[in-house]
Amino acid sequence: MKVLLTLLDEEYPFTGFNHIREIVRALVLDEKGQVAVHVVERDDRFGKQTYFETPGGGVDEGETPEEALKRECREELGYEIEVISEIGEVDDAYNLIGRQNHNRYYLAKRMSFVGKHFVSPGDSFIKKTLWVSLDEAIVLYEKMPDHLVSRLVKNRELPIFRLAKKLNR
Repeated sequence: MKVLLTLLDEEYPFTGFNHIREIVRALVLDEKGQVAVHVVERDDRFGKQTYFETPGGGVDEGETPEEALKRECREELGYEIEVISEIGEVDDAYNLIGRQNHNRYYLAKRMSFVGKHFVSPGDSFIKKTLWVSLDEAIVLYEKMPDHLVSRLVKNRELPIFRLAKKLNR
């Protein structure tokens, strides 16, 4: 069972896409079964807001999706991870920057701590990382605002969390 979604950006006017970005994201579980969720704060052209997002980012040229996922989790969480399985794909868009995203979501488990080291400009929006149960993560996402980027992220990630809960029973 996998989530397969295609979402439109109804928050910002569409002016066409100038690129497609391959992205990997993970529901990383610790030894207690809690999942990592970033608290993201931004005040930029997308608007001022706080929302939640899973660890992950772009796949660099020459990387496999799993290599990119492991690198992103080292950078953002400071942990090596073990990929368990792919759990979904979501195509979405950010009209404001003319980008279409192809997101691959994975279930992974946290392994050894290697030290967090933010690399990309987007990492500066991560204010902290929470480790919460899947149920708590679902509630956090359900309470996210239904506008601007938080709506886009909520629509993309909430179905992934709901599937992960079913798979973890």
